[in-house]
Amino acid sequence: MKVLVAWDKPEQVELLQVYLGLGDHEVSWTSTSDELLALTEAKPADGKPWDVVLMAITLPDVERGFQAFTQLRSLLPGTPVVGVCEPQEAFRIVRFMTNGMAAYMIRDANSDYLFMLLSVLEATVEAAQAAREQEIVKLLREEIDAVRKLQETMIPPLIDSPRGYQMCGRYEPSQLRVSGSRPVTMAGGDYYDVFNLDDNSVVFLVGDASGHGMKAAMSIMIMHTLVRMIRTQTYKDTAAFVAAINNQLVEQTIVNEEGGFITLLYAILRLDTHEIQWTSAGHPLPLLQNLDTGEIRSIVDGDPSGLPLAIVPGAEYETVTSPLPPRCRILLYTDGLAEAFPDGSDGVLSQFGEKGIIRVLQETAGLSVSDTMERLFHDSNEFTQGSGRHDDTSIVLVERLKV
Repeated sequence: MKVLVAWDKPEQVELLQVYLGLGDHEVSWTSTSDELLALTEAKPADGKPWDVVLMAITLPDVERGFQAFTQLRSLLPGTPVVGVCEPQEAFRIVRFMTNGMAAYMIRDANSDYLFMLLSVLEATVEAAQAAREQEIVKLLREEIDAVRKLQETMIPPLIDSPRGYQMCGRYEPSQLRVSGSRPVTMAGGDYYDVFNLDDNSVVFLVGDASGHGMKAAMSIMIMHTLVRMIRTQTYKDTAAFVAAINNQLVEQTIVNEEGGFITLLYAILRLDTHEIQWTSAGHPLPLLQNLDTGEIRSIVDGDPSGLPLAIVPGAEYETVTSPLPPRCRILLYTDGLAEAFPDGSDGVLSQFGEKGIIRVLQETAGLSVSDTMERLFHDSNEFTQGSGRHDDTSIVLVERLKV
């Protein structure tokens, strides 16, 4: 601990040096207001600021001491100050405390207070550090909230279902739970979008940036902007569109630095033929549910996924076309849904998994798509036994009606 002491009783300095010298502490001494201010105005030789200032309020009297204190607070705004006063001056300490003094001690006749000085200084430094950390946490919360709210503006609030279909989508961020503090809702790297390409085509897009927090959220925002820019070119082939997005993202260092990447499922539903054309860039494949037979399976045998986005330029992707029979559902989702698990579990073996997703789809086959969506989020969250999903989650659920 680095301590700056301004003391008005020379006869006590030697004894005070003994008490404050306990432990690995560095102590600098002054005896006047001018010396105190000169030291605080000059940069310390080692470049490290003082952790705490200990000062008598009479330097040489209370009025001059208060002037020195206010100047000291201006010069060292982040450094706590501990004051010392005589018993008859205790009422004067109020003026100091209301102007930012962190703590004070009263000199007793036997100088017993000297035994407590080191403990008071250490406690004051710890309290100041805790207050600074709380302020940093507050600022981080505000910054995370700002990015998260910006991210949420990309998510469509409502999806208009075309004739013969029911559609819904939902995004839910992860939460960081800190012991002794309320959960922090994080900015994340999940994303979905649904929009009309033309009167006969509906686009579904689900993406997931690697990692968590600010970088992942900014990566998704960049991809969203690119998608909105080039979708006007009306790519009729999903693989060509995904390849174009990839070639743009490869040049974005905020996305691919430190090995970052984005997985993407891009699909186009043709309303006249009831076929869905899709391309996966390293993303979980959709699940197809037949509501008449009860069968739930991957939309295609094998795995035609290409590389995630932003890894290498010129990556090639495959276009797959799948028919959507009447009375079927197709589920597009990010891995946050399947990878929900309780704290303290043994990883993959304890995840909600595709098994949990299929169970919910089976149990909700008679419900609306919105109620099924609610159950998917509810059951995966319940599976974590109160710890919450550790990754943000996006789902788009589409049902072809029997018309």
